Amino acid sequence: MSVLADAPVQLKPSARDLISEASLTTAVHLVQRCNPGLHDDMASRIVDEALKFMAAAATNRTPGLALRPSRIVDEGWHALLWDTKTYEGLCAFLGRFVHHVPESPATKKHDTATVERTLEAIRAAGYQPDSYLWSPEAQGSVLVSADCMHSECTDGGSNCTGPGIA
Repeated sequence: MSVLADAPVQLKPSARDLISEASLTTAVHLVQRCNPGLHDDMASRIVDEALKFMAAAATNRTPGLALRPSRIVDEGWHALLWDTKTYEGLCAFLGRFVHHVPESPATKKHDTATVERTLEAIRAAGYQPDSYLWSPEAQGSVLVSADCMHSECTDGGSNCTGPGIA
């Protein structure tokens, strides 16, 4: 029996090293600009979690595994998208462009199965998810301006990151 085989996988707590410090600061400021009164720490956590989601989405190669950001994490994804040079570089670094195809707010729901799949994909990408930002409690208490949602992978929603979907 190998000691290495039994060693637990060490997950990284942060994905902030996926982009430059300047790009991270810009994204955090964009989250705060869209959400006046949001503390620095929470805005930073939101961007960090969006980076983890991006890493999971870009590396997901499991057929039928739908991933979807929480409304709070989607706010961080929006901030990354707004800085197109950063987003382009991030996607290039991750090896895959991750499209954002928003749906109307009418699709808002907290689907526990999809959240669990997404959290597992984040872990598989090597990161420790910030579980609070994915919880129903956070969805009701951390108010952000993001008002689009992403349904299960059916007709091209932005969570459609499985094989064969660009």
